[in-house]
Amino acid sequence: MPLTEALRDRIQGLITADSVVLFMKGTRFRPACGFSAGVVEVLDSLVPQWTSVDVLADAELREGIKEFSAWPTIPQLYVRGEFVGGADIVREMHASGELATLLGAAEVKPPQVQVSARAAGVFREVTAEAGPGEAIRVRISPRFEHDLAVEGREPGDLEVVVEGITLLFDCMSAARAEGLRLDFVERDGEAGFAIENPNAPAQVRPITARELQGKLAQGAVRLFDVRTPQEQAIAAIAGARLVDEAVRAEILELDRGTPLAFHCHHGVRSQAAAEFFVSQGFREVYNLRGGIDAWSREVDSGVPRY
Repeated sequence: MPLTEALRDRIQGLITADSVVLFMKGTRFRPACGFSAGVVEVLDSLVPQWTSVDVLADAELREGIKEFSAWPTIPQLYVRGEFVGGADIVREMHASGELATLLGAAEVKPPQVQVSARAAGVFREVTAEAGPGEAIRVRISPRFEHDLAVEGREPGDLEVVVEGITLLFDCMSAARAEGLRLDFVERDGEAGFAIENPNAPAQVRPITARELQGKLAQGAVRLFDVRTPQEQAIAAIAGARLVDEAVRAEILELDRGTPLAFHCHHGVRSQAAAEFFVSQGFREVYNLRGGIDAWSREVDSGVPRY
């Protein structure tokens, strides 16, 4: 497949969108092959944030990136706009320490963290009976899963003291924690910690048919249909645009803050489409839970079910 100028410009834009970009099968949080998963593991151990591009979601991109780099396989790693190599090269560079140097794994500083007065009070209670040297351990995984525990200090830990509470972070957790906010809240009769991390990547947000109806009425979201033209002829949601190559390219030209919503028949195909656009940097992406079938049942019975 010849590499068009439009596709070349698009690939160049993806490469320069972040200092570390991996073209892979699947996404950083859901690798779809062992080679891609191996590179993800290496990168997650060295840098707190980087960008993945799922080539399985785009056949044109999957072939185009191979021609662009003159490299026949996936995954492909780019650092600061320069092609590094595939899985074997990444593994060898990691083993030698060269990759850490290239990535500039700089010394991590203690993060700025906010702890609410209520959360601080709970922390004081749970640490009152802790042993010497124990404090609140904050772990943040590469998937930005957060865990709090009372534990002892470990070599290499970074300590942050907020509201008289000592928080312990390992190096990678600290790098993912800048601006972290910890609170303790009660909802529906249950109490627990509420954690807000501004560094966490965007995720596809499920949305109910009625919630989507409200957003559409307000003009607060653009709705796209990822079904086939034949399915759309049977049943359609007013205002939804069928996604073809031209529409996909049009979406990719939008500002990454543009709210997008996707639907299919039951919500499976549209979930995959929504995840693709999240991987392209869109920050507010919805998937209609239950698809057009839920819309027919909950919003507009005039839309045929099939």
